[in-house]
Amino acid sequence: MSAATSLPVAGTRTVRRYAGALVRRHPRMVWGALLLHVLAAVAALAAPRLIGDLVESVEQGTTTDHVDRIMLLLAGFVVAQAVLTRYARYISQVLAEKVLADLREDFVGNALALPLGTVEAAGSGDLLTRTSRDVDQLGWSVRMALPEWTIAVITAVATFAAALSVGWWVALPCLLGVPPLVIGLRWYLARAKDGYLRESATYSQINATLTETVHGARTVEALGLGEERVRAIDEDIADSFAAERYTLRLRTVFFPSMEISYLLPTVGTLLVGGWLYLRGDVSLGDVTAATLYVQMLIDPVDRIVSILDELQMGAASLARLLGVADVPDDRTATDRVPDGEELRAQDVRFSYGSGRDVLHGVDLHVGAGERLAMVGPSGAGKSTLGRLLAGIHPPRTGSVTVGGVALTELPLDDLRGHVALVTQEHHVFVGTLRENLALAAKPGATEDDVRAALAAVDALEWADALPEGLDTVVGSGGLALTDAQAQQVALARLVLADPHTLVLDEATSLIDPRAARHLERSLAAVLEGRTVIAIAHRLFSAHDADRVAVVEDGRIAELGSHDELVAAGGSYAALWESWHGRS
Repeated sequence: MSAATSLPVAGTRTVRRYAGALVRRHPRMVWGALLLHVLAAVAALAAPRLIGDLVESVEQGTTTDHVDRIMLLLAGFVVAQAVLTRYARYISQVLAEKVLADLREDFVGNALALPLGTVEAAGSGDLLTRTSRDVDQLGWSVRMALPEWTIAVITAVATFAAALSVGWWVALPCLLGVPPLVIGLRWYLARAKDGYLRESATYSQINATLTETVHGARTVEALGLGEERVRAIDEDIADSFAAERYTLRLRTVFFPSMEISYLLPTVGTLLVGGWLYLRGDVSLGDVTAATLYVQMLIDPVDRIVSILDELQMGAASLARLLGVADVPDDRTATDRVPDGEELRAQDVRFSYGSGRDVLHGVDLHVGAGERLAMVGPSGAGKSTLGRLLAGIHPPRTGSVTVGGVALTELPLDDLRGHVALVTQEHHVFVGTLRENLALAAKPGATEDDVRAALAAVDALEWADALPEGLDTVVGSGGLALTDAQAQQVALARLVLADPHTLVLDEATSLIDPRAARHLERSLAAVLEGRTVIAIAHRLFSAHDADRVAVVEDGRIAELGSHDELVAAGGSYAALWESWHGRS
């Protein structure tokens, strides 16, 4: 149970290009939201100017009617700001949901396109964290943080422009806050992204360790590995704690330094404005308006800085989600069309990652319509060879072809029409039994086709006996199917997919031997004329096959019919005798 290899993380340029592309998909909503936010910000800026004029008029002497008019104007601008802000936020939220929906669809598409070998090497923890925590974090950033940050930026720019309209001198105290703001931002941004990426990576490792421990619970218990697994999880949590402590330290240094940049402009405006007022260069109304404008700058600037922290986490999550698309494809589709359905492996060698080869120069020819059984001890390489014959993995060297065309040169849709793999692993999706089966059906499949597929795998009787028949909801939250029933559903999907060649890797291992024997006989009738490669420990599969391939230490040690191999007295004969209890 070693740590898995992490999936890649997209670079900053990729993140920016993708974010820009998402925004460009909805130009009308983007410009509409920006326009409404600008108008709302302008409406909010009327208050300081009106209050400044009111202070100045009171100083010089005014009437009740004048005060009433100013108050009515203030009320009108407040109402206008509220209405504009409401619709601006509404459009921003709708835009955010559309953008998030686009992003989720892109991510799901990229995740489904991942080479299976890459998914297995990365483990479930990393991909699970990206599909859960990273999507949730990015969802919050897109729905809340990004719209709020956009509003804050527009408000800050408009407020600063309004402050300068009072007089050029207002720029001087505002500039006092720039040095600590720039220094703090540069220090923080240089460290934040790597810190949050490390934080997310530790969550992936925790998920990976927990998932491996749960999946291997029986092994852990049988070998007494409980304390070791607890130590591994403790180490992962310690790494996560250190990563979170680092990002927390960034925030505790960054945010207090920002407070200084907020206070200096306000104090400076009062001092400079007061000095100019005493000199007679500005009016009391100008000083009042300038101070209020500078004071108003604190809130949007504070939101810009505060939300920037959330945006950093969102950007880190987006980089992890986009990194899935950076995984290189393990196949190059061509326009070549297979000439027949013969499978051929020539000098095939294969290794997982950069480790040693688990297959060593395998040569194998499987004729169209032939039934081949692959047997051998656990760890000999049977399943690995089966996966290469199904086009799941490309060989490290050598070739695996169907009709003279390499499996890795066929588009996935075409490949699955030629060869498909069913393993002892299976999944029942949330939905009706009919919907679960229709996932694999070809376009135009009828109700009779679905029922025929169930009958072919000996599952029609129990399927009809379900509370609502084929319309019974199964999967998480629905009716729980037994392991044997779920495996039969997987096999029925295979029948509906109608590939020419089937690779069955322990496909009936979860069904009791008597039922499995009956099931395989039923399948034999349905799959007549198709090529079948059966990987199994139960040697009755080999007895019924046209030929048997004995795999040992990553090589084909023996190849021939059941009778030939038994007569040869080699490894297969020893396995057959042992299986019958005659050793």
